[in-house]
Amino acid sequence: MSLLFPLPLQILKIEDMDSKELYKLYEQHPVITTDSRNCPEGSIFIALKGASFDGNKFAKAALEKGCSYAIIDEKEYAEAGNDRIILVDDALIAYKEIARAHRRTFQIPVIGITGTNGKTTSKELISAVLAEKFNVLHTEGNFNNDVGVPKTLLHLRPEHEIAVIEMGASHRGDITKLVEYVEPTCGLITNVGRAHLQGFGSFEGVKQTKGELYDYLKAHNCLLFLNESNADLAEMAAQRDFERVVSYGQDETANVQGEVVDCAPFLRFRWHEAGGEWKEVLTHLVGAYNLDNMLAAIAIGLHFGVAPQQICHALENYIPSNNRSQLTETPNNKLVVDAYNANPSSMKAAIENFKWMDVPHKMAILGDMLELGEVSASEHQKVVDMVQSDGFEKVWLVGKEFENTHTTYRKFKDVDEVKAAIAAQQPQNHSILIKGSNSIRLFELPPYL
Repeated sequence: MSLLFPLPLQILKIEDMDSKELYKLYEQHPVITTDSRNCPEGSIFIALKGASFDGNKFAKAALEKGCSYAIIDEKEYAEAGNDRIILVDDALIAYKEIARAHRRTFQIPVIGITGTNGKTTSKELISAVLAEKFNVLHTEGNFNNDVGVPKTLLHLRPEHEIAVIEMGASHRGDITKLVEYVEPTCGLITNVGRAHLQGFGSFEGVKQTKGELYDYLKAHNCLLFLNESNADLAEMAAQRDFERVVSYGQDETANVQGEVVDCAPFLRFRWHEAGGEWKEVLTHLVGAYNLDNMLAAIAIGLHFGVAPQQICHALENYIPSNNRSQLTETPNNKLVVDAYNANPSSMKAAIENFKWMDVPHKMAILGDMLELGEVSASEHQKVVDMVQSDGFEKVWLVGKEFENTHTTYRKFKDVDEVKAAIAAQQPQNHSILIKGSNSIRLFELPPYL
């Protein structure tokens, strides 16, 4: 990356700047902000752009508020004589290169995670297990994209002993871009399913994109944590002929084997290492589909020397707080809230698990699954057909995609219409599954139920 507007000689002793020089600047000013409303004294402002904003427009304001430098990529905002504004070809690339240079100063294990479903829950469970022994840096929330991943890497500090980095994708090549900056030393794919098909093109496109993590791990002879009970993942790993694998799953051949004991409503499961004794864990997560996430955390914890009793302690005490697999009790109803995201595979898993739960007066409030492209209509109809045979007392469908399905179930344009219906009908003593894509905003419903 070339610098179009050079820093003064007294700052870096050079006239042109590449990623190494950018990192030297960061070492002198080790706080980066991408929000002109938050400009700590002495920080560096990086002007990122999105669909509805252009950070270049706020560079000057960021300097006035306290930033020492602003990195921009639009020449019209590079004021002549203002040596605190640095013009680069691409501010986002500059941001990522600074993050990669920072990551390379740490010789610690870095666990890379991606997958269609479960990657955030897995990341949190793995981090909880590793925290029993290590000082862990992990992705906060769902900061798993081009902007969030560099932000996480720049939080690495000398006291950190291990890092857990989540990587998301919605288009082919996204994971390749991210692993080039994360440089994981080991990793896992939670699963592959039919999601973001507009960006991936097909299920094969999903597998190819998620498999970009496998490509990196294989090319660098890194350790793979593999759910060998998942046929797609097993096939993807076999195609790459990994030499270093730690397996987990429900098969007896796995290094870490587990099985569901019950879900009434919280997941209770048992696990053991190959040749070891069974250990039972009662979790605070609903959903048998969370077994794989638990086993991944166990396999990784054991590999890094966390004692079995510490692992069980971490899993038993993990409480979700992110609208994923949460059980919420209100004065009127019991709610299974899984409203952060939705795609055909996660919707099927949530509905099947809810069907198995031994609870009375079942009701489902289901929101659209977005970004499915040309298969959207058929996938939403499959969901409707599935719940018709599951014995729910009530099913409410929310969103434009469900509106076009063939069913007698009640349909709502948006979440506001659902709120009005709740106020009018006031459901009582129901067990209610709430599941849909985040932008449908079903996570707003619990206070009304």
